[in-house]
Parts: sequence; structure tokens; C-alpha cells
Amino acid sequence: MSERNFNIIFSERLRFYLNKYDMTQLELSKRLGVGTTSVYNWCNGIKTPRMDKVDAMCRIFNCTRADLMEDTHRHSSNNTTKIKIYGRVAAGIPIEAIEDVIDEEEIPEEMARTGEFFGLKISGNSMEPDIHNGDTVIVRRQNDAESDEIVIALINGNDGVCKRLKKYTDSIALISLNPNYEPMYFNQAEILSKPVKIIGKVVELRRKF
Repeated sequence: MSERNFNIIFSERLRFYLNKYDMTQLELSKRLGVGTTSVYNWCNGIKTPRMDKVDAMCRIFNCTRADLMEDTHRHSSNNTTKIKIYGRVAAGIPIEAIEDVIDEEEIPEEMARTGEFFGLKISGNSMEPDIHNGDTVIVRRQNDAESDEIVIALINGNDGVCKRLKKYTDSIALISLNPNYEPMYFNQAEILSKPVKIIGKVVELRRKF
């Protein structure tokens, strides 16, 4: 088997387990103690990890090396679902009505069955160094998320932004990963009046080279 084919098989299996355990690539990178770029490369079939990291993933996902590295579970290209990639999402406009569709991506059927998904092309550097300008994030549509998860949010009628959500007792913060950007804090009254609305959780990053 060629290295490229092996990388692709591993990337498919890794994305399957990330979806199964509802874990983002950022969360996995923290648990493994590796850079986020490494996990992005594994998930996109660019590289594969060392065996010690494979074994660590096996412990995290309660699986075997074969589950992650062999093609016995591999799905044909027909077992995927296409989702729309948007250049922007706008407040007050349902996702279905947005016309700024710039591309399509495929996600596994296993993932597609867990909810409704769309993609968003990132504009700007507020989520550097983990998410770059021009990257595409895969988003599961939902109106809430857990603290520290990466979300797409609509603020005060503006286009959607990609931020880390932080929840407090009576307020929330939307935080850029780039330290040059100040966190945005909203109390309960502001959440309702502006409004601030979460429309999805980022579950995967797609980067093209």
C-alpha cells in the first residue's frame, strides 16, 4: 500500500472516531499533547502519527490499532454526504436561504446522520494560530455548546464569527485564539437584546494546500 493511500485510510478512520466520540480536532490535540496542525494533517490525509500517538488514540477511542490503520472498515466514496460551504452566514437569514455558497465538501454518512452540517470559509486571522484565513470549518448546526468549544455565533445582526465559547454564571464570552483580539463579553440582557446567537459547533477543520 502506498503512503498516500495509507494516509487517506487513517484520516477516514480518525474522522470516524472523532465523530463517534463527539470530539473536535482541537480537543484531541490537547489530549495527545501535540500541535493542532499535526491533528489537522492526520485528518486530511497529509501525514500519519508516530505509533506512540496511535496507541494513545486507541486508548482515547477504546479501539485497536487495526481500527485506525486498516481498511477493513473503509467506506466507499458513495457513503458520503455533500454539504454546502458558505463564504458568510448572516444574522436574520436562515442557512437554507443564504446564496453565498462557494464550494461543497463531503462528510461521512456516519457524521451526517448525527445532525445537520454546513461549512464556513474563515475570513481573517482572529483564530490564529489554529485556524487560518481561508480555512474551512465543518459546523454542526446547534443553538448551544459547552464552555471552551469552538462555535459560530451571530452578534448584533452582523455576519457569523468563529470564536471559542466561554460560559460563566450570568454571562458568556466569545474569545479569539489570537491574543491580539480582545474577548467579547455579554451579560444575559445583552445576549437577548443584541442579540447574541450560537448557530453551530465547529467539529472539523479542512485546510487546502
